[in-house]
Amino acid sequence: MNPSDIRTVTTEAELREIVKEPSRSIWEKDIARIDEHARTIIAHSPFVLLSTANADGICDVSPRGDPAGSVLVLDDHRLVLADRPGNHRVDSFRNVLENPHVGLLFIVPGMNETLRVNGRATLVSDAPFLDDLVVRGKRPRLALLVDVEELYMHCAKAFLRSSLWDTTTWPDRGSLPTLGRIAKDHMGLKVAAEEIDAGLALDAKTNQY
Repeated sequence: MNPSDIRTVTTEAELREIVKEPSRSIWEKDIARIDEHARTIIAHSPFVLLSTANADGICDVSPRGDPAGSVLVLDDHRLVLADRPGNHRVDSFRNVLENPHVGLLFIVPGMNETLRVNGRATLVSDAPFLDDLVVRGKRPRLALLVDVEELYMHCAKAFLRSSLWDTTTWPDRGSLPTLGRIAKDHMGLKVAAEEIDAGLALDAKTNQY
């Protein structure tokens, strides 16, 4: 492809020539607080995507999963996510230490609409509310306290277009590589992919909390 064939958009004015301004109601859907409906969705969400960026603007999106109801709502403007054992890279936390702005996307299985939350995060190593984040007898060592600045619902179009919850559209898992196979190829490992997969399965089973 010739670079001259690519037309870029560099200003908001150019952008608005292509995508017209939304209706006033679209701007006003941000309520900037955790109301009863947001609390209900958060309480039923076992999976949330956490978006962060470092001081240079390099972004990261991290999936966070726990039993539904594990995200703690402290009040109308604050919520808490527990940290669980992972790969020890702590990319999200290192970013928050440099840049506290975070974005959250709460997903409820079978629900096409999602809840979007943006705010400022603080990394917490101890607080009374950590006792309320215990799962399977394990108290988290760290948690992310988020002060909500924006909160609004996102419509169903992306989930409907992707047919995400329609199992008849799902690919055959056997047609996809395993994580062991991917890790072996990405990192040039000498160990067999099956051995890597066995180790990953054991870790996933025994090191969740």
